Amino acid sequence: MQIKEAMKKGTIMLKTNEIENPNLKSRLLMQYILNKSRQYLLVHDNEQLDKIQESQYFNNIEKLITGTPLQHITHSQEFMKMNFYVDENVLIPRPDTEILVEESVKIAKKIGAKKILDLCTGSGVIAISIAKYIEKSEITAIDISAEALRVAKLNAKNNEVENKITFIKSDLFDNIKKEKYDMIVSNPPYIKKDIIRTLNKEVQKEPNIALDGGYDGLDFYRKIIKQGFEYLKYNGYLCLEIGYDQKEDVLELLNKQEQYANIISKTDLSGNDRVIMAQLK
Repeated sequence: MQIKEAMKKGTIMLKTNEIENPNLKSRLLMQYILNKSRQYLLVHDNEQLDKIQESQYFNNIEKLITGTPLQHITHSQEFMKMNFYVDENVLIPRPDTEILVEESVKIAKKIGAKKILDLCTGSGVIAISIAKYIEKSEITAIDISAEALRVAKLNAKNNEVENKITFIKSDLFDNIKKEKYDMIVSNPPYIKKDIIRTLNKEVQKEPNIALDGGYDGLDFYRKIIKQGFEYLKYNGYLCLEIGYDQKEDVLELLNKQEQYANIISKTDLSGNDRVIMAQLK
């Protein structure tokens, strides 16, 4: 079967099963199977696949149909112009989280922040991206999942910042010393428990521990906001990613705590509230 014939058939199979972006996923999967670029496929689409390649391609098309995310097959996701390894143990990085990184980097440069704490690091994209963009940063990245930390350490090494990040297994602040940080950054689990089962098949294949924010989606914000100020230097910043409908709830939690001031929010590219930043009084 020719490359173009296989991709056409793969696209039809995905479309028939109502998989989002069938053309794109069909092509990216072929690029992965052949280890070739998009340009190669355009020029060589008449080439014949061998039996092994054809079998691998359509086996993975079937995986996509059952809900396996493409990134769990290719083990790759771009974020902040870098490539990250991902698997079933970590949340797949989203473009929305780049807003959190960009705003955190702006603040870090503004206040000269070097010592930064990343809570719920997952695949490590936030810590690693900040390490890349803040030259002399010293980052502590924590996660409760040993498997997530394994992935994050691999990504730190692959992106050549492993010497700037200390990884610690901890349930939020439980296993870290009472040190003071210039900044705390977090993209915690924030999906409401009852909503998770209504999400699409691909999201449900991601680790529940990285999605479940409790019955109202605010469990982690409560803990981070309540304890976070004890780990911040004077005038330090807390920077949080939030769900599109959580701005008012998180603002209320911050205002109740009274230790925070200069609270601002930022929207993502779709105009949804996505990041909240607050400064320690």
